[in-house]
Amino acid sequence: MKTHLIVSTALAGLLTTACGGPRAFTRGTYEDPNTIEMLSDHFNENDLQLIAKKMVNSLAGSPRFAQPGQQLPVVLVGRLKNKTSEHIDMASLGDKIQTGLAQTGRFALLDKAAREDLAEEYEYQQSGYVRPDEAKGPGQQASADYLLTGEMSSIIQQVGNDKLVYYKMTAKLNNVRTGIVEWTDEKEIRKKFERKPISW
Repeated sequence: MKTHLIVSTALAGLLTTACGGPRAFTRGTYEDPNTIEMLSDHFNENDLQLIAKKMVNSLAGSPRFAQPGQQLPVVLVGRLKNKTSEHIDMASLGDKIQTGLAQTGRFALLDKAAREDLAEEYEYQQSGYVRPDEAKGPGQQASADYLLTGEMSSIIQQVGNDKLVYYKMTAKLNNVRTGIVEWTDEKEIRKKFERKPISW
C-alpha cells in the first residue's frame, strides 16, 4: 500500500511539472535589433533607439553644427536623468547618443567614465615604471566645448483595460564657456496597450 502511494505521488508530481511547472528558454534565434516589438508596457530597446536617433539627427542637422568647421566641437555627454517611475538604463542611452554623434564625423567626443581610468593611468606612468621620456601626464587633455544633458519623464494613464504610456526625452547642449543652451530638442513616444484575458 505504501509503495502504491509513493508511486502515485511521484507520477502526480511528474505530471504537474510537465503540464505547468517551471520552464526554461532553450531555443532561440537572432533577430534584427531594429525590429519593433512590444512584449510589455515598459520602456524597451526600440524606445531607446528612437530617442537616440532623434537626438543625433537633430543635433547634427542643427544650423549651428550642420557645416563642420576646421576644428570639431568637443562634446561631453553628461548626466541624463530618469524622472520616470521605471528603471531605465540612462547610461546605455547616453552611449547610444555618443556613438551616433561620433559616427556623424561632426563632433569630437569626450568620455566621462574614461577620465577616471586616464587619471589612474597617469599615476602609473608617473610612478617610475615607465620610461620618463615616454610617460604621459595630466595637463594635455582636450577640454569640452559643450555639455550634453537631458532628462526623461513619463505619464501613465490607465482606464479599465486600456493603458496609455507616454515618454518625453528632452536634451540640451550647453556651451561650457558661456552656459548658453545652444541647442535643445525633445522626443515624444506614446504607446497604447489593451489588456486581454490569458487563455490556457
